[in-house]
Amino acid sequence: MKFANNKLLLAILSIFCIVMIAVTTVHDEWLSPFRTAVGCLLMPVQSGVNRVGKSLYNNIKDREKLKTALEDNKALEERVSELVQENTRLENDSYELSRLRELYGLSQSYGQYHMTGARVIAKDTGGWFHVFRIDKGYDDGIQVDMNVMADGGLVGIVTDVGSNYATVRSIIDDVSRVSGMAARSGDSCIVSGDLKLYQEGLLRLSDITDTADIADGDKIVTSNISSRYVPGLLIGYAKDISTDPSRLTRSGYLIPAADFGTLQEVLVVLELKNETAAETSGAAGQ
Repeated sequence: MKFANNKLLLAILSIFCIVMIAVTTVHDEWLSPFRTAVGCLLMPVQSGVNRVGKSLYNNIKDREKLKTALEDNKALEERVSELVQENTRLENDSYELSRLRELYGLSQSYGQYHMTGARVIAKDTGGWFHVFRIDKGYDDGIQVDMNVMADGGLVGIVTDVGSNYATVRSIIDDVSRVSGMAARSGDSCIVSGDLKLYQEGLLRLSDITDTADIADGDKIVTSNISSRYVPGLLIGYAKDISTDPSRLTRSGYLIPAADFGTLQEVLVVLELKNETAAETSGAAGQ
């Protein structure tokens, strides 16, 4: 109602101004005093109308500017979101490239074996990758008992294969046992998985004879006599070797070379232990 009254008042003032303007355009001498009076009266009214008109105009322009600013702000927010996503993708690509370069360097270190890369696509419950799945299977030449590596060392062994996936049991799993040896001396030992112990970043090292030359810091690699692991793959480093109560054997711990908390890509050794053993025997026979 108030708005309608304002519109009516504005209309009356406008009509009045028009009438006064028309009167002031008459040039008869007898109207001169009247024109002067009207002019004096009309000027404040015209100023008021101008102020009202200017206020309305500025209000309309401000609304248009606000609308434009909001549209520009929305466009900028969308662009910022796109740039953030693009930056995140580039960072992930950079990290992935760095990991792939490390895997390539690892494969070059074991040039006697053929390897293929694979991505980790799932893992068992828990914080560690003690059982996990990769995105390659028998369509890619993967077979049960093939060895798996990452982060510079042995990760585990393939236990199940599908057409486009394979399951890997890592060396930190409670049921894992790997026949190892000291790279320096060739003396043998057993590396046993222990998920509880791995919370401290360690595995068990046992079955070391009292005469074996295995000391703290020695590189432990897969043994030549292992039934399922190809020889010479780095497992980790010996730690805290001590004599057992029986005094017939020694034991200690092993620091794994691989990190089982952040596995994303791995290398699968495409040779099986029985195949490499057969090739070695054939070469010796020749």
